[in-house]
Amino acid sequence: MSITASRSWMAGGWLACAVLLAGVVQGQQPTGRGDRDALVESGRRLFFTETFAGNGRTCATCHRRETNFALDPVFIATLPATDPLFVAEFTPALRQHFERPDLMRRFGLILANTDGFDDLERTHVMRSPQHLFALRTSVDNYKGPRTGWGGDGAPGDGALRSFAIGAVRQHMPKTIARRAGIDFRVPTPRELDALEAFMLSLGRQEDWQLPLPLRHAIARRGQDLFLDPQMKNGRCNLCHFNAGATAISASDYPRLVHIGNNNFATGEEALPGEPASLLPPDDGFGDTRDFNTPPLIEAADTGPYFHNNAVSSIEEAIASYNDESFAQSRTGAALEKRFGARTTLDANEVLAIGVFLRVINALENIRQSEEHVAEAMRLGAREVERATWLIEQADYETADAERVLGGVNLHPVAVARLGDARGWQRQAVDRVAERAVLLAHARAAYEAARADLIEAWPPRPARYTIQPPTP
Repeated sequence: MSITASRSWMAGGWLACAVLLAGVVQGQQPTGRGDRDALVESGRRLFFTETFAGNGRTCATCHRRETNFALDPVFIATLPATDPLFVAEFTPALRQHFERPDLMRRFGLILANTDGFDDLERTHVMRSPQHLFALRTSVDNYKGPRTGWGGDGAPGDGALRSFAIGAVRQHMPKTIARRAGIDFRVPTPRELDALEAFMLSLGRQEDWQLPLPLRHAIARRGQDLFLDPQMKNGRCNLCHFNAGATAISASDYPRLVHIGNNNFATGEEALPGEPASLLPPDDGFGDTRDFNTPPLIEAADTGPYFHNNAVSSIEEAIASYNDESFAQSRTGAALEKRFGARTTLDANEVLAIGVFLRVINALENIRQSEEHVAEAMRLGAREVERATWLIEQADYETADAERVLGGVNLHPVAVARLGDARGWQRQAVDRVAERAVLLAHARAAYEAARADLIEAWPPRPARYTIQPPTP
């Protein structure tokens, strides 16, 4: 399931699913922890195994747990030719107008018919599958929910729960005719509830209140530049308040009016070079060329960046806001008009903001790893398969923290302790009888790694009242 489809999915005349959707937009909410846990577990199994009677793909085909529930070209290159991701290469009925295998393999991009299915040859875009972390903090907007790179990824009411309906039709059919009941089956109401519960369970459940007491001097400098209360140069905090996905109204600033997750036209389509120059034009949200704002706490380990995977590193992504493409975009021009100057970050400032984002990303990796390991310890021998899955997920997160920090020689002590934690975790996968002891060692290593990054933990939660900007 890729968060790329559009509410215009009904443009193709999909009456049967439209009728069904009308009856399933309101979900059944679990009442206690046991019910919630069962629903999340049901959603996990659906996410990884359910093909919805389609072409063999599942939600996890494009949202791989090994790559932060997203997808990138390096990981794609490791997959066998028979992987369902490549179904357009070995299924005759899907060879035309279903995917662009060259762009998928080269840039990690998935085809989406965001303007409907009436003209498959000419009306499609290529977008990256987004990671699924912190969805609980990154969907709500004062005008309604925002999903997908266009902010309009879910059919009908636009809610995350409805998203699977459009995604199944877009990415999982047996033929491009996309006939409900023939080429795929529509998720049931209970399945929609479960998939939503699982996706909402991934990652942070709340934003953090910045600033944080970081130990690294360059990370602290980057945090200051990110928050930039005078809005002199970076202005990152306007669209990514507290490094999340909630925007504040620039026209109301310095009064903080939280408008929720929002779309902005920031010029990625006009960035020089590949892949932008090779892709069909993408009109974003409602033909505006606006694209959705992702959370940044999770950014450093979830590249490539932007809806078209335009740049590879977090530092390149930061530096792109110095580019003429941003300056000439609608958002860039509006910020220049509002604050009297273009966005300007010198090389040292770009580096500092990158260090800040890398450190907070590693802190979130450690938090998730701890959470997964604690739950695996709670489950013990009662649910071995589920506990093993959690330990493996913790290992992916720990490896990401190692890479995010070690790749630019940050916090070597923390990197060493993260390596220790991975060693304990890997042993715990196979040595079930000794898991409690092994995972206790891993948790101690997490704590040591985090202590090298930050003076005090946990951060205070940030909570907002979402409202429209002042007219």
